[in-house]
Amino acid sequence: MDQSAMLWGLVIASILATYLWRFLGTLFARRIDPDGAVFQWVTCVSYCMLAGLISRMVLVPVGNLVEVPLWIRLAGVLVGLAVFFAAGRIMLVSVASGLAVFVGLAAALNV
Repeated sequence: MDQSAMLWGLVIASILATYLWRFLGTLFARRIDPDGAVFQWVTCVSYCMLAGLISRMVLVPVGNLVEVPLWIRLAGVLVGLAVFFAAGRIMLVSVASGLAVFVGLAAALNV
């Protein structure tokens, strides 16, 4: 078997695996109560994972982020958090505002 056939087989297997989980998700979605304990647990876990990843990026950065001062990273997080609560817990708006503050400060200081 040549290499291009193996790559196409891998792509097709990846597509099938992805759509299998999506199909199973749609089957089980009808049975999940959005106000139930399981759904609330999943929501809590996802928020905790997001908080952990953000904390790690801010406090223990890697790569080019190491060169950005801690106060700039904290300013972006604090603005994003403030907008999150002020804008009715809309994640996209809060992340965009925190990112704008971070990029703006980093660009202004030529970091």
